[in-house]
Amino acid sequence: MNGADDLLDVAVVGGGIAGLAAAYELHRRGLRFRVLEAAPRLGGVIVTERFDGWVIDGGPDALLVQKPAAVALCRELGIGDRLVPTLQPRTAYVMRDGALHQIVEGSFLGLPVRVSALARSSLLTWRGRLRMACEVVVPRRAPADDESIAAFVRRRFGNEAVDYLAEPLLAGIHAGDVERLSMRALFPRLLEAERRSGSVIRAFRALQTPPSPQGAFVSLPGGIGELVEAIANVLPRDSVWTSARVGELRRAAIYAIESDAGAVRARAVILGVPAYVAAHLLRGVDTTLAELCGAGAYASTATVAFGYRRAQVRHSLNGSGFVVPRVERSPLLAATWVTSKWPDRAPEGHVLLRAFLGGGRDPHRLDRGDQELVDAAREALEKALAIEGAPLFARLFRWTRQSPQYDVGHLQRLDGIERRASAIPGLFLTGSGFRAIGIPDCIADGRETAARAATYLATNSTKTD
Repeated sequence: MNGADDLLDVAVVGGGIAGLAAAYELHRRGLRFRVLEAAPRLGGVIVTERFDGWVIDGGPDALLVQKPAAVALCRELGIGDRLVPTLQPRTAYVMRDGALHQIVEGSFLGLPVRVSALARSSLLTWRGRLRMACEVVVPRRAPADDESIAAFVRRRFGNEAVDYLAEPLLAGIHAGDVERLSMRALFPRLLEAERRSGSVIRAFRALQTPPSPQGAFVSLPGGIGELVEAIANVLPRDSVWTSARVGELRRAAIYAIESDAGAVRARAVILGVPAYVAAHLLRGVDTTLAELCGAGAYASTATVAFGYRRAQVRHSLNGSGFVVPRVERSPLLAATWVTSKWPDRAPEGHVLLRAFLGGGRDPHRLDRGDQELVDAAREALEKALAIEGAPLFARLFRWTRQSPQYDVGHLQRLDGIERRASAIPGLFLTGSGFRAIGIPDCIADGRETAARAATYLATNSTKTD
């Protein structure tokens, strides 16, 4: 329990990757802070289980190289030399009529940008391929309001491209509904390509470079949980409280925070929690801001990991995995062949598979019991990959309301949130519910938010007791 003399510079509510990145930056700057995490562990959706030679990521399993914040942080933490690229071949597939069709090289986010790539695609019918090829002559749309991913891809590439590319790939990245997710918030590069060149294909054909031999993603031998552990190891031991759910946030001259682990007083506060949690905490600070935060939609997903002997799986597993369009009416969103994607994730002669369920297109899937989810995933994988016999084990990870949905209008709502929050001295928001999706973006946003908090403290240096 804190006393009257234990006034902190910053309280960080939330020990997910954004909150941890903020804490790391505060520590680097020599500020006094405390992380308050409701769960008994740190990391949020980042969790890794390790046993008997198996390494299982229950949430994200990769860091995107193109966005450098995560790789840079790994280097600062001294684990940069442990980063490993994905195994070759880096082939992915889309299911159609129960069969897996390869996403051909020469694509951008699954959208072929070369005629040769389009011609080789077995995923689309000849009519679908012809319609996609006609994208180069589709007139550009005059600047207007936001539109959904489905609306954009439909008008530029046709309905088949929506069903078999945009829905499982573009929307699937965000576990969302293709008819609702915002192009402007999630794929502004595609809108900019249309604006500048009048054609997405033409714009990305001009920009396309040979793929990096290192691949687009990296991970750590012990799973992404290594990153959380590395951050936690450099933070002062008394700066992190787990099992410290915050029940109330009050602000007068300073912030007073009540948690299950004790009370905290701080000159500034960083909320690195889901937007709906921030909404609850902010009700006593600013009701309008709380309402804006609470209006954001979230989806629930589940990850099911299975271990098999290699001889049980007749499929070649030649690549990283596959995505499943909604029109296939499968319980799966996607599946990854972990042992074909990363080295040393299973004992010799065994394979590790992960299946994904739920999301914005299947919002009631997680209403079902644990065993029903495991059975549904197992049955779908057995059918797709010709698996014989029971798995050696199954691990279920439920992620209830953990996938923020950047639906059409998200950026307008975010602008209102940021304007309202900026008027409250010492209050800062970070994390995936606002402007950062994916580990690299959350790290960059967490650190930038901590830097803004440090600037605020430096310009408001009088401590109030």
